Amino acid sequence: MRVTDREMKDREIYAELKALPPLAVRIDGRGFRKVLAHLGFKKPYDERFARAMVGATELFFKEGGFNPQFAFTFSDEVSIFFLEMPFNSRVEKLDSIIPSFFASALTKLLGADKPLAFDSRIVHLDRDSIYRYLLWRQAEAWRNHISSYGFYILRDVGLDERAAAVRLKGMKSSDIHELAFRHGINLGETPRWQRCGMLIFREAFEKRGYDPIRGTEVTASRTKVSHDCNIPIFKSREGQELVTKLLTASLR
Repeated sequence: MRVTDREMKDREIYAELKALPPLAVRIDGRGFRKVLAHLGFKKPYDERFARAMVGATELFFKEGGFNPQFAFTFSDEVSIFFLEMPFNSRVEKLDSIIPSFFASALTKLLGADKPLAFDSRIVHLDRDSIYRYLLWRQAEAWRNHISSYGFYILRDVGLDERAAAVRLKGMKSSDIHELAFRHGINLGETPRWQRCGMLIFREAFEKRGYDPIRGTEVTASRTKVSHDCNIPIFKSREGQELVTKLLTASLR
């Protein structure tokens, strides 16, 4: 039986599927709890891991071969926002290259001796829905913050993983706050990066130099990749202004 190249190519069922920007690609770590425990990281949060997530995102901005506008990250999740896409916006490329880049970058930054993996999904957005999306993911960062502290406090008092998860499922947010407070933790005063997440973005700056031909000082506009680990709540006025600034810079 003769098999043609065209016949096999037609079996690549998503090869022609495209995702047009603006959009976000959200990646999420798979099975990180065991890997981080193996590396001896603190629970529920370790600043070394947060720095590695930011570092992997900055590396993606610089060397990933894409042109992301900004990114929002918390825990082992990153949402990356795009206005333009390479690879003709092919979904197969976006959902394979981006998580594989992050997995390899984070493995290197953490010095992990066990494999790391991310899943990936594409979220279609427009100017207005980007802000709503950020509100949604930051709210998830806050919920993750509360449940993570609650889970590991319950583990510290002697419950196994299953029992802690069952107990936590039946607790209200206020109950977890009270539990944490009884153990000396005020969940409203933990580091802001734990509660609100972190931003990675491109930032314009002026670089001064010397033109040897003209014999004069010159100023040139440049961009650099920066991050902010002390961001406000997006619902606040300060947070709204920050999002507006990001959108003005990225969607002009």
